[in-house]
Amino acid sequence: MKEVTEKTRNLQPDCVGRETIHPAKYLTGGVALPGDKSISHRYAMLAALAEGTSELRHFSAAADCHSTLGCMSALGAEVKIDRDIVRITGRGPRGLKSSWRALDAGNSGTTMRLLAGILAGQEFTSKLTGDDSLRKRPMKRVIGPLREMGADIRGREDNFAPLEIRGSKLKAIDYQMPVASAQVKSAVLLAGLFAEGETSVTEPGRTRDHTELALEEFGAVIEKRGRTIRIRGLSGGNGSGKLIAKSLDVPGDLSSAVFFIAAASLLPDSNVLIHNVGLNPTRTAILDLLASMGASIQMLELKSAHGEIVGDLSAKGASLKGGLIAGEQIPLLIDELPMLAALGPYTEEGIEIRDAAELRFKESDRIAALAENLRRMGATVEERPDGLKVEGRAKGKLRGAEIEPHGDHRIAMAFAVAGLAAEGPTVIRDADCAGVSFPAFFQELNRLAER
Repeated sequence: MKEVTEKTRNLQPDCVGRETIHPAKYLTGGVALPGDKSISHRYAMLAALAEGTSELRHFSAAADCHSTLGCMSALGAEVKIDRDIVRITGRGPRGLKSSWRALDAGNSGTTMRLLAGILAGQEFTSKLTGDDSLRKRPMKRVIGPLREMGADIRGREDNFAPLEIRGSKLKAIDYQMPVASAQVKSAVLLAGLFAEGETSVTEPGRTRDHTELALEEFGAVIEKRGRTIRIRGLSGGNGSGKLIAKSLDVPGDLSSAVFFIAAASLLPDSNVLIHNVGLNPTRTAILDLLASMGASIQMLELKSAHGEIVGDLSAKGASLKGGLIAGEQIPLLIDELPMLAALGPYTEEGIEIRDAAELRFKESDRIAALAENLRRMGATVEERPDGLKVEGRAKGKLRGAEIEPHGDHRIAMAFAVAGLAAEGPTVIRDADCAGVSFPAFFQELNRLAER
């Protein structure tokens, strides 16, 4: 008990919204992750469109996913939350009702973009808004294809929230995506539920397929051939006509697991076991990349559940080589790039990221935020329009610093991990922003850290 108390004291906030990270010798123990954000969003939306009551177990604790629950509740679905179990009584595909107030997506781009696809096919007008950060993020990539389907969507400068969506009769389209994006693909597929005929999306590069798997699980008719996905509308033709409520388990969030894999890799003698992780093949490119860099990772106890692959991950201390991340790798690693960049100074060759201009339009300008904070810690960084180059350990060890995450959960968590291997304490300002995806992150990281 004494050891736990001392470790906990090391990471208590030193003032409101701040966390102090002290160097650690190694990480040891087991960790259970929050439910996968991407899957939780999709299950909640489809459960609200289904007939009957769905039970979603191990639902994500992330604020983003609870923004989705709030929106679906405001649209008429009955939502009951009991710790990490969420029960949603759906309204059927045509049973949602207009909300008297604007739907608040909070900080969640996934909520706004995917829900835009659903609302485009309703018989009422909706308004979608979010926090200051979300209102600065581009929505034209979703507005464009939805308008091709007949949607009436208006936004600030025709690109930013708040969005006003006047529900319309939608038509099926064959959409060739100019840039690989799971959110855009998902918005079009969800709109396709309300279109006459068969809607197809062809993506230029592979992206996560949680939407397709969830749609199939709830009873939609989906066909996948290569990089083209087709969905039949629920009304008329060969569509099933309805979605059916389901009882589902949400696997642990792999993007959250990456922070613990990175932390274990940085510190010799680390040995961490991460339980019940979603290992969907469209998400595991990060594990392949880390393994190619020298990380010691093992997949254990693999099983299939609701179309998703789930298992445990073992991560141990290792020497990381580093390398180049670019091209078709980027869409598959987009959420993990901040952690990879923050690892850069601790690798032999450094980390170079190209073709990732999308990072500038996330919860923060992640390229600028990474460059700024890496420099604060003493790293040598070259910032570029579409990425950055971080020099490796030849330039010496990082020093602790005061980190400004700009309200971005992934920046805060990435630099908390980097701080474990730095010289001296690292202070994360506005650390509460980690709650967007992992409310217990700092407590879990500290619990595993031996100092």
